[in-house]
Amino acid sequence: MAASVVEAAAAPHHAAARQTRKRTRVAMDTTDDYEGTCCLGEGAFGAVVMARHRGTGRAVAMKYLREPGGGGGGHEALLREARFLEACAGNPFVVGFHGLARDPATAELCLVMECAGQSLDDALRCQRPPGGPPLPEDTVRPAMWQLLTGAKRMHDAHIIHRDIKPQNILVGNDQIVRFCDFGLAVHMAEPPPYELAGTMWYMAPEMLLGKPDYDALVDIWSLGCVMAELIDGSALFQGIDYEDHLCEIFGVLGVPDDTTWPWFSATPFAAEMPDLDKQRQRCKGSVLRCMFPESKLSKEGFDLLSGLLTCNPDKRLTAAAALKHPWFSKIQSQEAPKKEEAVSPLPKRPRRHAVCAT
Repeated sequence: MAASVVEAAAAPHHAAARQTRKRTRVAMDTTDDYEGTCCLGEGAFGAVVMARHRGTGRAVAMKYLREPGGGGGGHEALLREARFLEACAGNPFVVGFHGLARDPATAELCLVMECAGQSLDDALRCQRPPGGPPLPEDTVRPAMWQLLTGAKRMHDAHIIHRDIKPQNILVGNDQIVRFCDFGLAVHMAEPPPYELAGTMWYMAPEMLLGKPDYDALVDIWSLGCVMAELIDGSALFQGIDYEDHLCEIFGVLGVPDDTTWPWFSATPFAAEMPDLDKQRQRCKGSVLRCMFPESKLSKEGFDLLSGLLTCNPDKRLTAAAALKHPWFSKIQSQEAPKKEEAVSPLPKRPRRHAVCAT
């Protein structure tokens, strides 16, 4: 490992944020110290490759970004993501961060992280074919406990992930689930307005409605969507555009009004959708329980799911409140599990090639 370090604060361009946050010193390595072994994922963003450190033999995941428009690099975005990963150090439910590496020939930077297993999306596809039986509730419960514990620690560090979905959750051989890909994260010290960010199927309603000062509760909504997908095997809401997606949400949970969500009627969506009153009369409230009967989810489990998937963020559970829910009564007293005593979120299966979600 090279001994040099780089100031990788990539601080927000806001005076308040600069005063609130400390600059972060991130270890800098050289890519010559690593030998690439295979590509774990590639897309418009760049690529994640699996590599081996030549000196220690440690397997790592190395993330490269492309500049918008097809160029190489993406230094500013990488430095920003490095800062968030560094701020989450010590959170056992966030992928471990080893530092940055620079290509001495091109000066291109990459993130160096632990190779923490395959994505939850891949794990679900492997373990349950389309139309297969739902995962047992006793399997979903510890997975959600780990995710909510990780989210609480992340939110306590004033970080909003903004892109929680099964593709950005890793399932390790130690059977611990970990958040990854902080490319869209934001620090709460950065004052609003905040932009629309994330993957539509997992976006909270307030974000879709253009609320500029949303908070960490957008992550809680996403975790509710993940919980529903763990139980049911497919994404709960699958709109084709933002307006259609909101209609999908309201079709399941009921159309809000100013009684259940005081500022809802003032949103552009409500003003531009003249048929909302008719839909409200037709839907007659939430049909979520019909989609998750007791054969799939117990009364306590459904109560938690409903608390996560509450349209009005002021009434939505926080991560801390969710962890105190009776559904977790058997495991809520545990600390973060050690590798030898991990709470298994998914059934173990034959070990295969590790994948790092992008």
